[in-house]
Amino acid sequence: MENRFETRFKELEGRHEGAFVPFVTLCDPDYATSFEILKTLLKGGADALELGFPFSDPCADGPVIQKADKRALGSGASVDDMFALVGQLRQSDDKVPVSILVYSNVVVARGVDKFFADAAASGIDAVLVADVPVGMLHTAGDFTQCARKHQVGLVLIAPPNADEQTLQNIAGISQGYTYVLSRFGITGTETAFGKPVRVIARLKELGAPKSLLGFGISKPEHVRQALEIGASGAIAGSACVKIIEKNLGNTEALKNELEAYVRSMKSVTRL
Repeated sequence: MENRFETRFKELEGRHEGAFVPFVTLCDPDYATSFEILKTLLKGGADALELGFPFSDPCADGPVIQKADKRALGSGASVDDMFALVGQLRQSDDKVPVSILVYSNVVVARGVDKFFADAAASGIDAVLVADVPVGMLHTAGDFTQCARKHQVGLVLIAPPNADEQTLQNIAGISQGYTYVLSRFGITGTETAFGKPVRVIARLKELGAPKSLLGFGISKPEHVRQALEIGASGAIAGSACVKIIEKNLGNTEALKNELEAYVRSMKSVTRL
């Protein structure tokens, strides 16, 4: 069965557009505000959503998203709340592709099979386990088997120095999309945005799921450059989360600024 990501990419190709995908942390700063944020992202024109499950040691994330995780966890949010929030969004939008970024501790603590079953039940299309590289997917309860069992895509990360074997493995396993890192390091807008042309081109040759470029993307010109080097779209996280942090306590200002930002990032995706 074709998943929502595949459907959306086909729709975008038909309109000669690339994808803009914002990232935010679920339940940041709290459940109710987070739901308003998700609706705002869609109102601004987001083509898909990548949503973070907050974790106490988000090793791939920079300080902006680390603080978002702390705010969400400090509000008392639980894993059940994360699934409920996506399920609530699904009641108003059954078409938008939704992926989650999560750390393996959260998946294993819940039980790998139960985690993917709950993901499917809430309407999540794909899961990216940030700290499990492709070579280790069978070491913690068999992520690939459980994902396939529950028809949830397993998104893999392609680093800018990926060798041929790694790219072949990614092409054979990743579903929904492939997360291509623009550069090494952690998330954030402070470090230069990179252009992994070789990786994107080879993944395309290998028939991998569409490439979305992430890390360091914060401006419309970054989205445009991602499309120019062959990616099917771009993901911006820290820039979105900075807007949330800036407007804590003023939900209306938060929504207005966030909608305008998403709209500006989406505006440059016409090919």
